[in-house]
Parts: sequence; structure tokens; C-alpha cells
Amino acid sequence: MSQVIQLDIEGMTCASCANRIEKALNKVEGAEASVNYATERATIMADSVDEQAFIQVVESTGYHAHPHTDGDVTAEGRSPLMTRLIVSAVVSLPLMVLSMIPALQFIGWQWVVSALALPIATWGAWPFHRAAAVNLRHGVVTMDTLISLGVLAAAGWSLYALFFGGAGRLGMTMSLTLFGSPDQAGHEIYMEVAAAVTTFMLMGRYLEHRAKRDAGAALRALLESGAVEATVVRDGVERVVPIALVRVGDILVVRPGERIPTDGLIREGNGSVDTSMMTGESVPREVVPGDGVWGGTINLQGLLRMEATRVGADTELARMASLVESAQAGKSASQRLADRVSAVFVPIVIVISVLTLIGWLVSGATPDFAFQAAVATLIIACPCALGLATPTALLVGTGRGAQLGLLIRGPEVLETSRNLDTIVLDKTGTLTTGVMQVSSLALARGVEESALWDVALSLEYGSEHPIGRAIVDHARAQGADIHTVTDFTAVVGRGVEAKLKGDSVMAGTLEWLTSRDVVCDEDLHEAVSTLRGNGETVIVVARKGSALGAIALADSVRETSAQAVADLKALGLEPVMASGDHDVVARAVAKAVGITRVYSAMTPEGKASLITELQSEGRNVAMVGDGINDAPGLASANLGIAMGSGSDAAMTAGDITIVRGDVLAIADGVRLAKRTLRTIQANLFWAFAYNVAAIPLAVAGVLNPLIAGLAMALSSVFVVTNSLRLRSFRPTTQHR
Repeated sequence: MSQVIQLDIEGMTCASCANRIEKALNKVEGAEASVNYATERATIMADSVDEQAFIQVVESTGYHAHPHTDGDVTAEGRSPLMTRLIVSAVVSLPLMVLSMIPALQFIGWQWVVSALALPIATWGAWPFHRAAAVNLRHGVVTMDTLISLGVLAAAGWSLYALFFGGAGRLGMTMSLTLFGSPDQAGHEIYMEVAAAVTTFMLMGRYLEHRAKRDAGAALRALLESGAVEATVVRDGVERVVPIALVRVGDILVVRPGERIPTDGLIREGNGSVDTSMMTGESVPREVVPGDGVWGGTINLQGLLRMEATRVGADTELARMASLVESAQAGKSASQRLADRVSAVFVPIVIVISVLTLIGWLVSGATPDFAFQAAVATLIIACPCALGLATPTALLVGTGRGAQLGLLIRGPEVLETSRNLDTIVLDKTGTLTTGVMQVSSLALARGVEESALWDVALSLEYGSEHPIGRAIVDHARAQGADIHTVTDFTAVVGRGVEAKLKGDSVMAGTLEWLTSRDVVCDEDLHEAVSTLRGNGETVIVVARKGSALGAIALADSVRETSAQAVADLKALGLEPVMASGDHDVVARAVAKAVGITRVYSAMTPEGKASLITELQSEGRNVAMVGDGINDAPGLASANLGIAMGSGSDAAMTAGDITIVRGDVLAIADGVRLAKRTLRTIQANLFWAFAYNVAAIPLAVAGVLNPLIAGLAMALSSVFVVTNSLRLRSFRPTTQHR
């Protein structure tokens, strides 16, 4: 049986590094690996768990690895990078100014510039030189190779010009030219280029690390939001213990202001719980005995005693974090394409750079100009932005979704959201509350309402059936009296009967009572028919062979369902209802929420078949459901959306989970998926467009290497910044 291994990788500097590690890991027999540059993590599916063997594979490729921890591993090593950036920037700025403005160039200035720039081109650029050397030992070239070659070439040419050309003569001056000319002559140095390019690259790398840290902030906040201690009642004594020692079945005490330690059920006390970290809803939820609560949420008011039902990795918080981590570690089809492009791009660029140098020299251009064009080609072509385009957007999008209670399972979900045109909605528990409630009452002639509720309450008291519980709750609210019944009998699908103070009492379907010779007047018959025509379930109550009246019950439509359906239509999706209820009930709910296409009396297999049928018509289908019976349909759909208030089976089969169970959030989930995909596509477009447009300009010699370095660094910053815009995503539900 395959198991999952996760390793944190250190030393990766670009997407090409991730590609090389991934290839090495996939060569291990029985292993399927994916390395994500943005999360700096390798996820490996292996038949046997041998972390050390995989760590050795990573080490053999020139990088470091260790088993994944929940800590912020990406923060390690930032301080040296920032130090190099600050020192390089402080030194490079005056060097650039001095090299650009002839009026400031004193006698021998070029030697001073070279002396100050050389440490920046070596020590400052050391991370790039080291990575290039490590990769070269393994016969691989990466984006770091381009940067290292560009910096060393600029410094090397400058030293040659100083010692063997005319650049070292006293009184030499030069100025910055953005656009060169092949016939320009003179011996110039490019030390300021080597220093400035190093600074720009370090700036881009540092901002990239910062952005990746910010992108993963939502997940880290999620992981850190759980309680670290819990107050457990054992042997009648309260003890504060580490959360790891809490066991299923423990009774926990949660005081106002404390985090609820783990998932559980309220046993004693009433309170108000802030569930915003799980659901995105800012309004606190009132809880009473019997209500479920999530670990990590905050008890705002009231002393609560709860029973732990799920602990550790089984809690909702841990499940959410696991889903988000899995999504962020995956790769979409567009990311895999970008990876393949990056893998072959670097060697091609090196060849282009060499050909550029040779071509200009052969055409009669000065060595200065030919060298400038070749170095500019090396520097500007680094496809770092390609490697960041997808994972940074995915990090931010899934993290923002987790904050709002929208869990996106993986990057392939985003690809699926692109062409959706149909959405199939389950009725019970999705468009409706899933809870039966008494909706109306019809009495026989001459019968008091209290008489009916006394019989109904006495018959149904203690019932576990949803209809029975609804009748009991309503009857008690009406102040009905409970009487002891004897000779109780339940007939499945029909009703119940018993003896009450010696009288025969019954509650069930009209047909069953009629078959037992119960007398029902004509007006009551007509009322039952009308109520059924409205899609309601009707229970007739009788005593001593005469019907007392009829109780109508309905699974009430959620207040937000009609607006949710309207939102889905606005997104260009055709809503379709698939319900297991009979046609009258299903159509009544569909009419109330604005759905015209209805399928009723659907079995779980029938729902899955409906999805397949719609897909055969050329439709791209999403399905929303919450029950075990919806799992086959959710798995069959192009996009499965599970309501978090539903069953574990449904949430396992779903691609997006709506944690708070609010149907209004369905459209938000689709919108977030589509917006994240659009961000990825925009990132990839600009990353590709940048290289396509910039390389010909560099080859043509119209870009100064200094400007090329700045443009290359800014391209990566643009991609990351564009991804971070996803943090501003707002659910429409907050404005209603």
C-alpha cells in the first residue's frame, strides 16, 4: 500500500532545481514524487516508507532535505540573504551613479569602482555561483547558471579591459547607454553591471522568499490556531494537560475566552462561540448541550463542559490543514508545462548567448558591444517568473480559501473550474435545512388543538425518527401534556399505534389509518390532499377510531437558497436539482429557489448516472451535496462541491468543501477557483511574454545588461505580487 512522505528541501534557488530533484526522486523504483519550489517541499508516494533513502537521493543532487515539519522552514537562511542584499545595495548604488555620470568620474575612478564591485560580484553573488557550481557537477544548468555566468562574464571582461585593454588608462570616462550601436568603439568596464545585476537578483530572490512566506501565512495561521493545553476532568478533578494527552471521551472544561481544545459535543452549559477561523463567518454561534464544536474556535461566553469526540489528526482543523497542504503541494497542467519549458530553456539561452557574441563579432561590431549583447541575453532570459507563476498563486488562493471556510483540494480543481456550465444541486441538507419542522395543522370538525397535540406528543415521545422528533419538539412548544402509553407498536413506513388511558390512539399516513377503519371527515380528507400537493409530509392523528386532525411537516428551504441559485446563474451555470424525494416535494422546493430542471426519486447510483448523462451531452458539470448518498455523484462530477455540514464520505469525494455549510458560499467557492486560475494564467502569460519579447531585444543589442538585470528581477516580483492580490478576495456573502 502506497504511503505519503513529505520532505522539506533546502538550497533550491529556482524552478529548475525543483525539476532536477523531482526527476531524481522519480527514478527510485515504486516512487512517484512532486517537488514544489514555492513550498520548498517534496511529496512522495512510495510503496515502502524509507525517508532516509529519499533524503540521500536529494543530498546526492546537491541539496539538503529533512522530514517535513509544521514549522516555517522557509524562514531559515533569510538573514544571510538579507545581509548580502543590504551590503550589495549600499555599495552598488554609488558605483552605478559614478559609472553613469562622467562629471563625477575623477582620475582613476574605474580602479576604485572595480575594487569595490569585485567583492559584490563574488561574495554578494555567492549563492548563485554556489548553486551553479553544484548543478554543474551534476551536468545540469539552471537559472542560477545564467545569473552566475552573466555576473562573472561582466566582471571578467572588466578585468581584461582594465589590464589588457584601454579601460585602465587614467582619464577614461564612460556613461550609461540604454541602446547600444554596433559601431561604437572604446574599451569600457562593466563592473557596475556585475554589482547592480547581483543586487537586483538578490532583491528579486529576497522578495520572492518574502512573498512565499506571505503566501503560506494563511496555512501557518491555521496550523498555529489550535489550543496547546486543555482542562480535563478526571476522577472528578480538573487538570490542565497538553493537548496531545487529550483522548476521545474525555470531559473538558472550556472557560470564556479560551480556545476549544478539540472537536466535541457540548454536554453542559450554554455559550457563544467564535467560529470565524473555521467558517469565515464573523457572527458568533450560540451553542447548547448536544451541539457540536470545533477545536481551535473560541468560547466567547459561558462555562462549557464538552466531550472530546475527535482528537489530533482527526479534528476538523487538522483535516482542513491537511487538505490545504495537499492542494499547495500539487501541480496543475499549466505548472507542469512551465516546468518542462524551464528545464530546456536554460541550455537554449546559453547557446543563444554564445551565438549572439559570435554573430556580432563576425558582423564587425566592437568586442564591447558583442559582449554587452551576450551578457544581456544571459541575464534577461532567466525564466524565474515561469517557476513562480503557478505555485505562488496556488499558495495564496488556497490559503485565502481556508481563511474563508472554502477548502480547495488541489490545483487540478482550478483547471476544472474553467469551463463549468452546469451545476447539479442535492435538495435535502443543501438547498433545504435537512431538518423536518411542523409547517401547518388541519383539525377535524369539533376537535380542540390541545387534544391533538396531547395524543401526538404521547405517541411520538422518545421517537428517533426525524418526523417523530419534529412533532415532539413542536407539541412541547405548544404546552402539550405527555401521557403514558401502553401496547406501543410501530409499523415501518406507515405509523405508530398504542393505548392511551384505555383508548386506541394512532398516528400515521391517511391511507394506513383508513385501512384500519379510522373515520376521517370530508373536510380533513380535502385538507390532507391540499397539504400533500404543496409538497409537505402529512401525519394524521386519531383516537378511538376517529381522526383528530392532520399535522403537515416540511424540510424547510434555507433562507439563502434562492439567492445562492441566482448567484450560480450569474456565473453562467445552469442549476439542476437531483433529489431522492418524490416529485411533488422536489418540484415545490425547486420552484421556491428558482430551479426549473428537476430530477426526483433519485438513488445514489441515479445521481451518478445523471452526472454521466449530462457529461455525455458535452456539459462540464459541478455537483453540490452533503450526504453519503451524494458521494458517487460528487466523485463522478467534473467538480464536486461538498457541504461541510454533511457526511465525511461526501467531503472525501468533493473537490471543494464548503466548511460552514452555507449555500451562498457555493458561488464563492467557484469564484475563488476561477479567480485563482485566472491569476495563474495571467502570471504564465506575462512570464512567457516577458521572455519572448526581451530575448530578441537583448540579442539585437538594444538592452544594457544593467537594465536587463533589473527587468528580470522585476518580472519575478510582478508575478508574486500579482498572486498576492488574491488575498483581497472577498466573499459576496459578507455584503448581504
